[in-house]
Amino acid sequence: MPAFGKMWIAGEDVEGGGELFTARNAATGKKLEPAFREASNEQVETAIASASLCSTAFAATDPARRASLLDAIADSIAATGEELIETAMAETGLPRPRLEGERARTVGQFGMFAESLREGEFLRVRLDAARPERLPAPKPDLRLQMLALGPVTVFGASNFPLAFSVGGGDTASALAAGCPVIVKGHPAHPGTSEIMARAVGQGIAAAKIEAGIFSMLQSAGPEIGMALVSDPRIKAVGFTGSAAAGKALVTAASARREPIPVYAEMSSINPVLLLPSRLSSGAEEIAEGFVASLTLGSGQFCTNPGLVLVVNNSDCDRFCSAATKAVQARDPGVMLTAGIGAAYATAVEGVAARNGVEVLAEGCSASNRATARLMRVGAARFMSDPTLHAEMFGPAALVVSCADIEEMRAVLETLEGQLTVAMHFDAGDHAAVSELLPVAQRRAGRVLANGFGTGVEVSPAMVHGGPWPASSDARTTSVGTLAIERFLRPVCLQDFPEALLPPALRDTNPWNLPRRKWA
Repeated sequence: MPAFGKMWIAGEDVEGGGELFTARNAATGKKLEPAFREASNEQVETAIASASLCSTAFAATDPARRASLLDAIADSIAATGEELIETAMAETGLPRPRLEGERARTVGQFGMFAESLREGEFLRVRLDAARPERLPAPKPDLRLQMLALGPVTVFGASNFPLAFSVGGGDTASALAAGCPVIVKGHPAHPGTSEIMARAVGQGIAAAKIEAGIFSMLQSAGPEIGMALVSDPRIKAVGFTGSAAAGKALVTAASARREPIPVYAEMSSINPVLLLPSRLSSGAEEIAEGFVASLTLGSGQFCTNPGLVLVVNNSDCDRFCSAATKAVQARDPGVMLTAGIGAAYATAVEGVAARNGVEVLAEGCSASNRATARLMRVGAARFMSDPTLHAEMFGPAALVVSCADIEEMRAVLETLEGQLTVAMHFDAGDHAAVSELLPVAQRRAGRVLANGFGTGVEVSPAMVHGGPWPASSDARTTSVGTLAIERFLRPVCLQDFPEALLPPALRDTNPWNLPRRKWA
């Protein structure tokens, strides 16, 4: 299933009608074949109109049928073969094992949502029976279920070309909710996007579901994405990417005549708290694990640990010394795009030039590669300089030396919202953990004990989100079964006869759903 320079609109391979663009090999910078054309205005309209036309019918499909749809898509993605992996390797510079694992994760996401659909709890059915005898006024019959929002626009992510892109978690959860999806493919990996889109489309065809529920549009610039977000037929947006782009989408969606939710996962520096007793017994071990997490995938993870908070003592010096040696031994890594590489270099140099910042280590260097960096600054200087709080998207981190646990807490309080906070501790640190954990929970969607955040388990209990600007809505997650709730809203029907109720709310319960009842 190779790439042919196409996109996918409502069941058909289509060549774009707009401007020509090409991807580049992430490692060499050379142009890749085939070339692609952006979607024309007419093609954007076709995708939106097709999604809108089938939206009501798709939302009404029973959960078992949608579960079979997700299983069919999973099977189709699993069968993409070598073309998908080799194309993604060239376009992103990511290694084969990483991409093969990401494909397996993507397949697993569809399977997880299929299982959730079959369980049926996502509809949150509530039946509150009428009580005509109640005084002073009769009580009506009230029945609640969750309803799909309507067509959703999903933006492909640069750093996860499979798991957070065309067939990624946003697409899987929106389709599970009964929402048609229009994906704006990422311009850095159009070939990967094409192959994935065809696999999703073939899964839809195998499940005999209306083809209009899915389209993928190619585009090298922001115009098509903004056109999708601004169209009144689009009812929600899923996005993973930079804070600047995510905030622009939130602004555009809020400015509509009918504002819509944008579920954007944007920016996080993922602080790591090293508590004194644990650090005393394992400074070198923790340093090795930290640097491995920092440099994994050239640091291009949204959960990359970019900040370390540690009490300033001899054990802190041990940690910094071991981490310095580990960073210096790290080979440079390929960045996803030249633009991401340039932005990383600018961010690192900007932090290194700030007053009070000491550069501890630089990794091995090479042209067109990202060099790992480790820097250090005092807590007072860090708290007084907001520019030091910004994400350096790549293999760079800042160690913040704190006078004591109270100052560590103060630093944590000054931070913006995060995806993760990691706390390293042992039994001797439990009092400090009790003091810091409430702050960590207010700051992040996931708090880890003695680990690092660069591993997001696909699980019903996972939260991948957090307070602004980690994500645009701290009440949601983009990973795990709760992700489906982003694309649903509650609807109550009052005093309707059985014959007119939707299946989920009928007394006969034809879909065999779990339901909560009140008499």
